[in-house]
Amino acid sequence: MSTKYLIKPSEYHDSVTLMETARELTQLPGVVDAAVVMATEANKGILREAGLLLPEIEAASANDLVVVVQAETEGAADHALEVAAKHLAQRPGAAVAGLAFQPRTIRGAVRANPKANLAIISVAGQYAVAEAWEALRNGLHVLLFSDNVRIEDEIALKKYAAEHGLLMMGADCGTAIINGVALGFANVVPRGPVGIVAAAGTGLQEVSTLLAKLGIGITQGIGTGGRDMKEAVGGITMLAGLEALQADPQTRVLLLVSKPPAPAIARQVLEQVKRSDKPTVVCFLGGDPAPVVAAGGIPARTLQEAAYLAAAEVEGYEGPSADEVIEREIVDLEAQAAELKKRLKPGQKYLRGLFSGGTLAAEALVIWKEILGDVRSNVAVGPRNQGPQKPGFSEKTWFLREGHCAVDLGEDEFTVGRPHPMIDNGLRIRRLMQEAADPEVAVILLDVVLGYGAHPDPAGELGPAIRRAREHAANEGRELIVVTSVTGTEGDPQGLGRQARALEEAGAVVCGCNAAAARLAGFVVG
Repeated sequence: MSTKYLIKPSEYHDSVTLMETARELTQLPGVVDAAVVMATEANKGILREAGLLLPEIEAASANDLVVVVQAETEGAADHALEVAAKHLAQRPGAAVAGLAFQPRTIRGAVRANPKANLAIISVAGQYAVAEAWEALRNGLHVLLFSDNVRIEDEIALKKYAAEHGLLMMGADCGTAIINGVALGFANVVPRGPVGIVAAAGTGLQEVSTLLAKLGIGITQGIGTGGRDMKEAVGGITMLAGLEALQADPQTRVLLLVSKPPAPAIARQVLEQVKRSDKPTVVCFLGGDPAPVVAAGGIPARTLQEAAYLAAAEVEGYEGPSADEVIEREIVDLEAQAAELKKRLKPGQKYLRGLFSGGTLAAEALVIWKEILGDVRSNVAVGPRNQGPQKPGFSEKTWFLREGHCAVDLGEDEFTVGRPHPMIDNGLRIRRLMQEAADPEVAVILLDVVLGYGAHPDPAGELGPAIRRAREHAANEGRELIVVTSVTGTEGDPQGLGRQARALEEAGAVVCGCNAAAARLAGFVVG
């Protein structure tokens, strides 16, 4: 094998360009593995695990672009580096045909489109703040999709927005549905009476798609960004969104979703809940339900329960209650788990969750606490979770393989110079194969999230990898159980049914929602 590299100091390309370049390299004759990433500590750790971290790359800085190729011959490696250099040197494509004028700045866009009132910003974190300021100062609401934005900048932007009657969604706001239009990662769901405010992108996707399956639509789906409910930020966007929906005559039922908020911020939000007579379902994952009840809200432990509880408050809903669905589901899943467990060898005892959605990981952890006790994770859920909670990247974060563990691969440390795992499954596939090689692993859980912005065919990427992982285990005399859930609707570009069938054909067990998948995986090893 020949391993060669190319370092481009202080060179920036968007993460999709890096993903496309890496894919092109891996398809070249003689190339065994390739990576095109920024030289962050997280990416260095992953390269080290793959045997691609050369000493020269170890010395590179986080602002440097690294291309590394492992090939069967020196010639194949050299050719791959030449291809990478040419691909990265290409300039962006020409302007879309038919557009006579394309503004180069937000100010120019506002002048060309004076009726526009919202800007979506998705550039590297170090550039995003300046663009957000320009949008707000031009009177625009903002959805700041970019991550890796300093929390101090987020606070300043949100305070300015609140003072000027604007909505500042983000930073790291992956999902919103405004006036029926999906923004960022969002799904095709009907219009209806439920208004959602979520400090959780995949949380908003999960509850909105579960409601859609029950025939219930939404008025608005307002994303806040994952840090909004931290004490430092103050829940500014959550409160602004809640007040707006409380005043909206089309919104009859409210649904709030968040990972565990800071206690002081939870109190502020619940004080605002008290001021409205609209039924309000509150899903603070891992939180105490008592304050929600005291505020007149309806507490939900999981996203699944939250969707059913919100549906039950909609006038005319005649479907099953949350308790009925979950109690029946638990009985069925326990029986299914008992059959799956018979296939395992005595030494197979651990569960590994590989998530693209942080809120879906948090929901799974809430469920696994009851079934398994503590599960190590880089996601914090409640005071009882004793695993490493949001530690920032370290090799231990990537190599969480002690006992039961769950890794959110959409965390900021994994997305610098690398596409989000909802766009590119490469990182999850690499980790999937590593877990498949562990003789103590019994179950691997994968969330699959559909919708606009997500991979056009995630099952097409994950399916072959699941098949390879299970074949690897089978060749060593083991059964590997892969459990998946699919968040989406039939109206999504990828098609819910088509994706579920492809995963089942690859050997995965497909569940109806993330909570059901977490329960099944937990019952198998619990």
